[in-house]
Amino acid sequence: MPVLNEIDYLEHAVQSVLAQDVGAPTELVLALGPSSDGTTALAQRLADGDARIRLVQNPHAHIPVGLNAAIRASRYPTIIRVDAHSELSPGYARRALETLQRTGAANVGGVMRADGRTPFQSAVARLYNSPVGLGGGAYHGGAPEGEAESAYLGVMRREVLDEVGLFDESIRRGEDWELNLRIRQAGHLVWFDPALSVTYWPRESWWRLARQFRATGAWRGELVRRYGRSNSLRFFAPPALVVLTALAVIVGILQLTGALHGIASLIASAIYLPLVAYVLLVLAVGLGGLGIARGPRGLHERLWTLAVLPTMHFAWGLGFLAGVLRGAGDTVDASRLGSQNTPLP
Repeated sequence: MPVLNEIDYLEHAVQSVLAQDVGAPTELVLALGPSSDGTTALAQRLADGDARIRLVQNPHAHIPVGLNAAIRASRYPTIIRVDAHSELSPGYARRALETLQRTGAANVGGVMRADGRTPFQSAVARLYNSPVGLGGGAYHGGAPEGEAESAYLGVMRREVLDEVGLFDESIRRGEDWELNLRIRQAGHLVWFDPALSVTYWPRESWWRLARQFRATGAWRGELVRRYGRSNSLRFFAPPALVVLTALAVIVGILQLTGALHGIASLIASAIYLPLVAYVLLVLAVGLGGLGIARGPRGLHERLWTLAVLPTMHFAWGLGFLAGVLRGAGDTVDASRLGSQNTPLP
């Protein structure tokens, strides 16, 4: 578990992990970043109270660096990645180990079941769980059990991680997708089991959500620079939307100034059609619950859905284009920093 500034989350997260019963020896390795909110002292207190908890340092605070430090310090043949803002469902670890054994897979993951406590978070969570929101990755729900492109968090065979070289520490977001790509290229199986469920608590404000998605998009653009068409086509939809919108703005300006007129203007107006369709889609999702298993509840959540859906797409798309054109560089998702995190259930 990578940990940074989690004073309000860490104890709850640790308890939920240690409550998992797999019928075998276990340990929880915390990779501690340079927290400024007392998290490190809390982690030390928890470790002093339970011999299963071990601490390693992650001075640069980057997730893949912390994950690798924790993996190298671990002692057992199966690695279960956990997150301080996620809650494992009862029996998660035992079921995952059984699925590893049953399928022979190198990595097993389940459903990232987003949830929210406020109208805003609930709107974000429903879009996380919808193919309209995040593009239909298997771990966002709705897919049958089977071979997968990647795995949310992941329950992995240590020997395979050692074989492929652990996480790439030069990647700040999307490190799990890149690792699973190398696992699959090495001839191993990545498996999705919908019976595995992890509750995920999204960002709690519009600004934090936009920052998160811009950073994630930038690193997806970086991965496209590195791996090209190994990336799924669904990753290209948000940047296409951004490009179409920019072209529509240019056409509109040319039409308003008279620089574009007549037949040429009529033909150019076709650029508006996909954007009109997108607006209708946003309205159908926000007001009618299209593509969402449980539609928005109440006026506030419906209005937030109308704002959140384009925020996800445009922030991600803008980040993606920047990442493709100039690389992600040192882009970091700092949206979890600060004191305004998601309240615990």
